Amino acid sequence: MATLPGPGRRRALTAAAAALALLGLVLWFVQPGAPPVPRGRVTMATGLPTGVYARYGELLKDDLARDLPKVDLRLQRSEGSLDNLRRLVSGQAAFTIATADAVADYQDRNQPGADRLRACARLYDDYMQLVVPRGSPVRSVRDLKGLRVGVGADGSGVQLITRRLMLAAGLDFEQDIVPVRVGIDRMPDMLERHDLDAFFWSGGLPTTALQRLAQRYPVRLVQLGDLIPALHRQGAPTRYYRAAVMPADAYPHVQNGQPVKTIAVANLLVTTDREDAELTFGITKTVIDSRDAIGHVVHAAQNVDLRTAVFTDPLPLHAGARRYYVSVKQ
Repeated sequence: MATLPGPGRRRALTAAAAALALLGLVLWFVQPGAPPVPRGRVTMATGLPTGVYARYGELLKDDLARDLPKVDLRLQRSEGSLDNLRRLVSGQAAFTIATADAVADYQDRNQPGADRLRACARLYDDYMQLVVPRGSPVRSVRDLKGLRVGVGADGSGVQLITRRLMLAAGLDFEQDIVPVRVGIDRMPDMLERHDLDAFFWSGGLPTTALQRLAQRYPVRLVQLGDLIPALHRQGAPTRYYRAAVMPADAYPHVQNGQPVKTIAVANLLVTTDREDAELTFGITKTVIDSRDAIGHVVHAAQNVDLRTAVFTDPLPLHAGARRYYVSVKQ
């Protein structure tokens, strides 16, 4: 006849069983194949405070706080696309925004870390904008000869495109104009004070700094469509520029109901191959899911689309981003 265990032994057996059950539960949570939750501080380089990159980054940060609550996204101001890429490959930032032509230029010049660049998504297009006082005689880039022109800060995508437009117009960037190397945070005020005769800007439509300038000072947008053939003859990187039209309502105080012919170039959300796949998956997901919410404030972001986000030429997709796009197609 079997002997029943005493009360002490039964308590010990019960405690052992509970411990084993708890251990099994812990092992279930940490079992191989369960993806780790992204966490920690992550830096994103954006742009100048009054530009579209900076505003987009602020709104994305808010949405990431909801979707990835354990990720602390820190925003870092910069001079623009080329500066962003340098910050990315040096490790100062983990994610950034850059135009496709700036990425191609970085690759073509064999800059450090160019082979490590990866894309998360194609975002929205930047439109090149040449702004002059309303009464200015300037009707084309060719008319800028001898004038003081805001060309964007050194390291900006604005200056990269401006140099190519000058070449297409038959002008020498250093000799035929007075290039003033400042960004969108300073150019509108300088134009209003008559310290500039014109300035270039490349950004999503509309750009808040230009909207505010137009509300207090009469300005006009100069067409750039006449330079597109000459621009495309300059070589491979210029294939990322497409003929575009700024719609009549982009800047109602400026355009008087008239569209303006210009060039556009795609923006990419960029990282490197060293970034965590789960983190990249989560950030890419938030970028796509937040299109409408961000687009309500930054109108250019309304053009972020799941169908076109994967077209990130000249960069391959990061493995985490690729996995996200595969997951939503299943």
